[in-house]
Amino acid sequence: MKNRKLVWLACLTLMFLAALGIWERPISVVYFKGFIPLRLCLAGAESRSVTVENMRVHYDILGPAAGPPVVLVHGLGGRAEEWLDLSHYLVKAGYRVYLPDLPGYGRSEKPADFSYSVRDESTVVVGFLDAVGLKQVVQLVAANHPERVQRLMLFDSAGIDEQPVWDTRLFTPETPEQVSQLNALLYPHPFAVPGFVAQDIVRLTNRNGWVIRRAVASMLIGRDSVDSLLPELKMPVLIVWGAEDRIMPLHQGEKIHQLVSQSQMEVFPGCGHLSPMQCSSQIGPKIVEFVEQ
Repeated sequence: MKNRKLVWLACLTLMFLAALGIWERPISVVYFKGFIPLRLCLAGAESRSVTVENMRVHYDILGPAAGPPVVLVHGLGGRAEEWLDLSHYLVKAGYRVYLPDLPGYGRSEKPADFSYSVRDESTVVVGFLDAVGLKQVVQLVAANHPERVQRLMLFDSAGIDEQPVWDTRLFTPETPEQVSQLNALLYPHPFAVPGFVAQDIVRLTNRNGWVIRRAVASMLIGRDSVDSLLPELKMPVLIVWGAEDRIMPLHQGEKIHQLVSQSQMEVFPGCGHLSPMQCSSQIGPKIVEFVEQ
C-alpha cells in the first residue's frame, strides 16, 4: 500500500511538472519539442546538418533519394518546418525536398558575428547546395548564381525597394499586446493568442530577437533590394502571393511580376503573408504544375 501511494505521488508530481512546463514554455515544450518533431517524423523527414562558411546549418530532407531536388528556403524569422504542408505535394510527385534552416533560425547555428542580411544568407544557400552536392535545383531564392537555379519560386517575397508602412519592431514583440498586433498582420483572420502563449513568445523574442533585428536593419537601408537584379533573371519564375498579405502587400508582388518578363503570378484570395502555411491546399498543386513544366 505504501509503495502504491509513492507511485501515485510520483505520477502526480510528474503531471504537475509537465503542466507547469507547458504553462510556462508552451511554444518550446508543446510546439517545438512536441508537435513539430511528431509532424516531421510522420512525414518521414530526415534531420541532418552540414558545415557552411564555418557555420552549422541544419536541414530536413524528404522524398525519394533519386527524385529531382527542390530546395525551399524560408524567409525572415522562419524555420524549415514551415514548408511541411507544401512539401507533401512535391514529395507525392516524386521530388526530393530539402528544407534548410538559415543561419540564425530554427536548429541552425546563430553566430554573433554574422550579418544576417539577405545577401549574406544567399551566400550560405549557395554553400549549402555545394555541401549537399546539388548542382542544379528548383530553388526558392536566386542570388548571383542563376546557373544553379533551374526554376525559381517566390512566395510573398521581400526584395522590392520600398519602406514598410507598418511598425517593423512588431517582428520582435516585447509585450503580449505587440504579439497580438503582429498576429493581426500575419493572418487575414487573426485568432486570439492566449496570454500564457504570448508571454512565451515574448520570452523567445528576448532571447533570439537580435537576429531578426539585425536582418531587418539591413533590409531597411536598402542593402538587400533586388529591383535591378530581377530583370536579369533568365529562368522561369513562379510568383505566389496571398491577396490579403499585410506584410508584403500585393502590389509588391505585381511589381516583381512586371520586372521579370518570363514570370507567372498566382494570387490566392483569403491568404495572408504566410500563404504556404495558410493555403497549402490551393498552392500545392500549382507549384507541382510549375516544377513539372
